Amino acid sequence: MPFSFSHAPVLLRHTFSYLSGKSIIMLERLRTFINEHDLFHKDDRLLLTVSGGIDSVVLLDLLVKLGYDCGIAHCNFHLRNEESDGDEKFVRELGDSYGIHVYVRNFETAEYAEGNRLSIQMAARELRYDWFEEIRQQEGFDWITTAHNKNDVSETFLLNLSRGTGLQGLTGIKYKSGRLIRPLLFATRDEIKSYALSAGLDWREDSSNASLKYSRNKIRHSLIPLFEEINPKFTDTLAENIQRLKEAEEIYLDAILKVRNNVIHREKGLVWIFINDVAGLNPIETWMYEILKEFNFTSSVVNDIIRSLDGPAGRQFFSSTHRLVKDREKLILQLITEENQRRYYIEKENGIILEPLKLKTEIFERSHDFIIPANPDTACLDLDTLEFPLVLRRWETGDYFCPLGMRSMKKLSDFFIDLKLSIPQKENTWILQSGNEICWVIGHRISDNFKILAHTKNILKISLDSDSE
Repeated sequence: MPFSFSHAPVLLRHTFSYLSGKSIIMLERLRTFINEHDLFHKDDRLLLTVSGGIDSVVLLDLLVKLGYDCGIAHCNFHLRNEESDGDEKFVRELGDSYGIHVYVRNFETAEYAEGNRLSIQMAARELRYDWFEEIRQQEGFDWITTAHNKNDVSETFLLNLSRGTGLQGLTGIKYKSGRLIRPLLFATRDEIKSYALSAGLDWREDSSNASLKYSRNKIRHSLIPLFEEINPKFTDTLAENIQRLKEAEEIYLDAILKVRNNVIHREKGLVWIFINDVAGLNPIETWMYEILKEFNFTSSVVNDIIRSLDGPAGRQFFSSTHRLVKDREKLILQLITEENQRRYYIEKENGIILEPLKLKTEIFERSHDFIIPANPDTACLDLDTLEFPLVLRRWETGDYFCPLGMRSMKKLSDFFIDLKLSIPQKENTWILQSGNEICWVIGHRISDNFKILAHTKNILKISLDSDSE
């Protein structure tokens, strides 16, 4: 059974006297790896994800012997019947042997996968990482650690290569992603097994690791051995190549960031890209994919967007989170939200409205020296012509009003065409309504029917904070 080290900081100096040479070397390599990559600090609390397999058991043993404050998290996915329950029992006993608390969560993985239309592997991944983060926050851990090793890096590289990927997919598994740390990436699977045997550790074998129905296992058991016939040091060689790709990626991403910052413009809740700024980029497919990546557009949709650049305005493209509208001179991006059909009511009093727009209302008597502000974000209305409460809402198809300076009614849709508003700008427009009549198309124009005349005595002044649009 594993070495019990519940008081590791005190006993650590005495332990090395009877550890094997291989064990000491592995401990020093881990310590060096943690320090070189600044993974975490001595007083940080670590939540170790322990399956019961050899990798996670070895990582647990190493970190405890180095004196880190650890907790254990174990998922029982109930995918291998008694074997899954056996893993849970083993991990609980493992925690007891180290004097470490074990957090266990049982999942109905197959049911979750079916309900969310996910593969079993993706469902298990989603469930476990969501739960790990939940435990980390609730129990005050600083980091979540997984036991990925150098062989996993090679397998992931080849798996991504076989499926098709960009440069990022060829840079392997990262040492640190947010609060997730992978401290064992320096070691190969053979080195981990050698340590486990020299330290006298027990572990569980996952029978599914031998099944060739999984793509990763085909790469592990069939493809990589062929590469190792050509180069016995294939895993180490590939790790060196991946490191070079990581360095190339840093240069690549730096260039992308500079161009992205130059072409993406943000204002009043909208994001846009001038078509002329990107039309000359070469190769445009790669540049546009990287520029639009933060908005979650797939490569196929990006290619459709590129083909539309010389086409007419009005075409729309969608990602899981955003909509892109091809306007005359711009590509306009907007976060997809649920359609806002709510009505907001403004009473007859001075005050501040914070939702859905930030508005300031003021009521006062008209004076001889009063001058109407020439600002579309400010409306000055004849108070005595208004019916309260005023209604604040989105514009709707079929709306019409009498624009200031005109004597006849005009459809809002035609009014927007005259202003050459883009589709997102139209959809972001709010109106202020008195009774059944529009008195202000906010940010654009008031209705002529509510304007201040010579006999106006009382004024309602409404000012829009333009940053709230």
